[in-house]
Amino acid sequence: MARICLHGYVSGRVQGVYYRQSTQQQAERLGIDGWVRNLADGRVEVLLEGDEAVVRELQVWLHEGPPDAEVTTVELQLMPAQCITGFIVRR
Repeated sequence: MARICLHGYVSGRVQGVYYRQSTQQQAERLGIDGWVRNLADGRVEVLLEGDEAVVRELQVWLHEGPPDAEVTTVELQLMPAQCITGFIVRR
């Protein structure tokens, strides 16, 4: 399976609703590497790296997020692999 890396932004009501922690849980469940962090403008930034099938599965989940989230936009772009190991919530 091909390894891919996606980087981008999630907009909507995605801060203060456990979006980062839920993304980390989903990524760890799927075996995806990368990170997630809040931005000052209210968006969440993500970097996802792993087998294409599971990264695409998490990409779909990002549109829903945890129960209290209200996602309006998910913008992700392919980028070169970053060779990251593990998944963290950045502060």
